[in-house]
Amino acid sequence: MLAAIERNRVSYVIIGAFAGVIHGSDETTTGLDVTPSLRPENLARLTAALADLQATPAITADQLADAPVTSLDTPRGRLQIIPLPAGTRGYDDLRRGATREPLGHGLRPQVAGVPDLIRSLEALDPTSQHDRIQRLQRVAELSRGLTIDL
Repeated sequence: MLAAIERNRVSYVIIGAFAGVIHGSDETTTGLDVTPSLRPENLARLTAALADLQATPAITADQLADAPVTSLDTPRGRLQIIPLPAGTRGYDDLRRGATREPLGHGLRPQVAGVPDLIRSLEALDPTSQHDRIQRLQRVAELSRGLTIDL
């Protein structure tokens, strides 16, 4: 899925469970959640990527921008487009704390930072997301422990 999105030069940030996994969370997931830039030219590129992915149902750029969550099925798995994740102001907000992470096969997508992932889960419902929040807080603690004081 990421290769098709990258091929179409879509501006996006990976969020959700897969972002946590990339950062080191021990969660498992079978889907991909992304927050795209809502610029019209970017949404046009995203709809082209969705066509490449044979995503169903078929969707337009306007529908992507207007829906709080667009869930699509592809032969590669479930893809969710979330323009405005809970607790954030969308793509421009998330990309500030995002990092480019090497995933192999030449892919280096932007991945939401752990603090932003935690912020979003807390805005959803801290009680129901408690376990996921704790996992991500542990990832953040471990990451801080690995930094070198200069």
